[in-house]
Amino acid sequence: MTSAAGTAGGAEVVLVTGISGSGKSVALHALEDAGYFCVDNLPPELLRDFIRLEQARFTSRVAVAVDVRTAVSLPQLMPLVAQLRDEGQKIRVLFLDASTDALVRRFSETRRPHPLTAVEGELSRALIEALEMERQLLSGVREIATVVDTSQLRPAQLRTWVRDLVGVPSSALTLVFESFAFKHGVPLDADYVFDVRVLPNPFYIRELRPQTGRDEAVAQYLEAQPEVGVMLAQIENFVRHWLPALSADQRAYLTVCIGCTGGQHRSVYMAETLGLRLRSMVTTLVRHRELDGHAH
Repeated sequence: MTSAAGTAGGAEVVLVTGISGSGKSVALHALEDAGYFCVDNLPPELLRDFIRLEQARFTSRVAVAVDVRTAVSLPQLMPLVAQLRDEGQKIRVLFLDASTDALVRRFSETRRPHPLTAVEGELSRALIEALEMERQLLSGVREIATVVDTSQLRPAQLRTWVRDLVGVPSSALTLVFESFAFKHGVPLDADYVFDVRVLPNPFYIRELRPQTGRDEAVAQYLEAQPEVGVMLAQIENFVRHWLPALSADQRAYLTVCIGCTGGQHRSVYMAETLGLRLRSMVTTLVRHRELDGHAH
């Protein structure tokens, strides 16, 4: 475990939770590498005392994983987080999620049992039924958390995304633009989804096909299409209009997902451009589900 130097403002706490098999261990390791003192599977009723102890030890950054293994205590978690925040405690909640198909595949590959497959005296429970029960038990926590969909993410990509999320200031809303491919499904962490498949597709131009929306040639092609400018302006105006209200709603993160067919050209260009246009107004992160996945 790693301990960081203390700060006068008390410990910054990251609470990592989510569905079993969604990558909580990977996220916790990423936070440990980033200098957080990490504890796995801490019962919620011990959270306050643990934070107090680490503050006394001058630990500035703490990460705690809480999951369905402490199901009996989960109802205490949401009121406790709200109370800690009211007391001025900096606390972020990251909720890792994934599609049922992805989770079933992961459990099949690792051959590890789901923690709810043996409950209330039953010897076994179907995996899909256990996952559904877990989603219900954690649904309230998910509502107050920043959600990260790990269905399509490789471990190295998830580590990068987690480090990016905790690397921005916690005092104000962070705007995340995420590109994706509809053929691989809509991200579960989306607050808003915009479909740009109606725009001209650089994929059908031979010299542009192997490039991405980050490349200048693709950007120049899309900038020359009038409908691209119209779509960009409409999405930008929508986000600008609603940002003040969303900030006032005490949101920590707003994830705007931009989707096209392959997640390589149009959605990437749109996410990059929107991130540039809005970064002077709000803290902005840009990520590309399909490109980042291939990069690792």
